[in-house]
Amino acid sequence: MNFLKKCFVILFFFLIFEGTEMLAQTTFKFGGYVKLDMMQSKFYNGSVPIGNALRDFHFPAAIPVGGESDVFTTNDYHAKESRFNLATASKIGNKEVRAFVEMDFLLAGQGDERVSNSFNPRLRHFYFEFGKWLFGQTWTTFQILDIPEDLDFAGAADGIIFNRQPMIRFSTNSWQFAAENSETTLDPNVNSGESGRVTSPSAFAPDLVGRYNFAGDWGNLSIAGLLRQLNHEYEDGTVTKNSNTLGYGATFGGKIKLGKQDDVRFQVSGGKGMGRYAALNFANGAVVKEDNSLQGTTSYLGFVGIRHFWSKTLRTNVNVSGIQVDNDPAIAGGEVNKEAWSISANLIYTPAPPLAFGVELMRAARELENGAFGKFDRLQLSAKYSFNFSAVMKSKSGG
Repeated sequence: MNFLKKCFVILFFFLIFEGTEMLAQTTFKFGGYVKLDMMQSKFYNGSVPIGNALRDFHFPAAIPVGGESDVFTTNDYHAKESRFNLATASKIGNKEVRAFVEMDFLLAGQGDERVSNSFNPRLRHFYFEFGKWLFGQTWTTFQILDIPEDLDFAGAADGIIFNRQPMIRFSTNSWQFAAENSETTLDPNVNSGESGRVTSPSAFAPDLVGRYNFAGDWGNLSIAGLLRQLNHEYEDGTVTKNSNTLGYGATFGGKIKLGKQDDVRFQVSGGKGMGRYAALNFANGAVVKEDNSLQGTTSYLGFVGIRHFWSKTLRTNVNVSGIQVDNDPAIAGGEVNKEAWSISANLIYTPAPPLAFGVELMRAARELENGAFGKFDRLQLSAKYSFNFSAVMKSKSGG
C-alpha cells in the first residue's frame, strides 16, 4: 500500500504545484467498484495452475492444448477485479487540467489463496490532460473502447485490440494522434533451439497511431491505424547487432443503437506485426529468420456483441469473437498460436444503478499451427457495486 500512497501524494502535489490560483476551484472525484467473481471452469485438454491469468479471466493464449486428457474442473472465487480511482479537474488560466489514477488487483505479482487472499495493487491508468494534450498511461489510441459487456474481465478477448501503455496524445475535434510505448515481442526461429516469447530490449521509434471518431444519434464508430517498428537485438560473435522491420495495422468498429436501449457492438482488425495489441498478445509481432532478420506476422481478428434489454432492470448480452494468425511454420515452427475463438451469453440484473448481479456461460478454444487443440467451458456468477463521489475545493483567497 506504500506505493498506492505515493501515487496519491504525487497527484496531490501536481495539483497544487501551480499555486493558489489553481486551487480556486478543483473538483475531486473518487470512484470505482467492488466486484465478486465466482467461476467454475472445465478444461478439456490439460490443467491450469493456480496463479495463471486464465484462472481469473479469459486469456486465449493460456488455454491448454494437447491430446487426450482428463477433464479438470476448477472453482475460483476472487475480488481482484475490484478497483478504485481518483480524478481531478482544475483551472489554470482559461484552460482545464485533468488528472486520473486507477488501480485494481488482477495479475498481482504477490499473493495467494491460503489464508488471507492478499494481492498487490497494480497500476491501470495514471495520466493528466492539459488542453488538447494527454500525457501518461491509459488505453492505447488504437483501441476502440466499445467492447462487449461480459461478466468476464476480458470478455471477447480473442477478438479485441486491447492495451494500456504510456503515451503522448494530441486530440482535435474528431482526430487523435499519439506516440506510444514501443515494445517488440518475437517468436524465435524454429531452428534456434529457443522456445517461448522473445522481447527485444532495443527500440528506435515509438509506435504511432492515428484515429478518427464518428458520433451521432445512431451511435458511434471509430477507425484507427497503427505504424510501428519491430526490433530484434542479437549477438553475432562478440558484436551486438540489431535488425528491424515495419509493422502496421488497422481497426474499425464501435456501437450502433438498436432502438432506445439495445445495441450492437463490433470490431474488425487486421495487419502485419500488430503483435501485443491483438487479443492480449495471442501472436507475437514477428518471427526471427535464420539470418536474424525479421518477418512480420499477419493476423485478423474481430467480434460482434448484441445487447438486449428485457426490462429496465434485466438485460442479456451475446458475444462472439475470434482471431486468425497467418504463421510461416517453416520459420516459426508448429507450436505457435494459429487461431482462437469464444462465444458467451449472460443475464444481468440491475435492481438499482449502482448494483449489478449476473450469470454468464462461455466456451473458448485455441489451436496451434501443428493442429493441437484445446477448449474450456466456464460458468460465472458476479456481484458488483459501483460507487462515485465528488467534492469541490475552493481557496479562501479566490486566487
